[in-house]
Amino acid sequence: MPRFLLIFISVLFPIFLMGQNLNGIWRGTLTQEPGGCFRVYNIELQIELNGSIINGKSYHYSDFTNYVKEEFDGIFNKENKTIELVEHKILTYHVPPDCIPCIKQFSLTYLKQGKKEILQGTEQGNTMNGFSTCPAGTIQLTKVVESDFTHIKEIKVDTGIIQLQFYDNAQIDGDTISVLLNNKLLVKDQRLTAKPILLEIKIDAENLEQEITMVGENQGSIPPNTALLIVTAGKKRYQLYLSSTKQKNAQVRFIYEKQKTN
Repeated sequence: MPRFLLIFISVLFPIFLMGQNLNGIWRGTLTQEPGGCFRVYNIELQIELNGSIINGKSYHYSDFTNYVKEEFDGIFNKENKTIELVEHKILTYHVPPDCIPCIKQFSLTYLKQGKKEILQGTEQGNTMNGFSTCPAGTIQLTKVVESDFTHIKEIKVDTGIIQLQFYDNAQIDGDTISVLLNNKLLVKDQRLTAKPILLEIKIDAENLEQEITMVGENQGSIPPNTALLIVTAGKKRYQLYLSSTKQKNAQVRFIYEKQKTN
């Protein structure tokens, strides 16, 4: 083989690999066969690729008040550009009472159309209680720059009790909020004032993640619905400014990370 041809191939090969960089945010729609709570809903995959091994988190959502968050892993076949993903753990969910979250498997193919990167394929799965199958469907995703869930703040803690204090941020303008811990309603339609809404949550080695969601039930007289959240975790104190709109709720995820000792 001529030397110039070898050089040409060596230049193209890394470009070809760069075109298949799966790391990042993929978002689109999942269209199910009849029988599910939502025939068509949004889905976002947050993919981390290491060699051929995939890990990540998924969001299934009709809007930002109805969603399921799960962990997944899988395999990427670089030769035929196919992906097999399996969801294996539901982290948190908030869905209508008559809906049951599904745990799904995806068979996807990577495509590139000009500058646009696409994942498309099929899905199937079972309900989280394992009693029935979920409707199969088709999925199409495109790579995007930013997650729909960037409003989620993460705090690592090493203490068992976390104290939360919600205040109105700046001017008191009639904002009311509801607060959820994972899928459990803790506070409903309470007004934010100079006196805090006080909550305590537990986190430990058996409950490694706790997710607080602040739902703005109105926009007050000065939109959007904003709150000052003071977090006290052991000797550490955090001050967070949360904003909730009709499109997005504010979320704070606490992650248990035991402090290392020398």
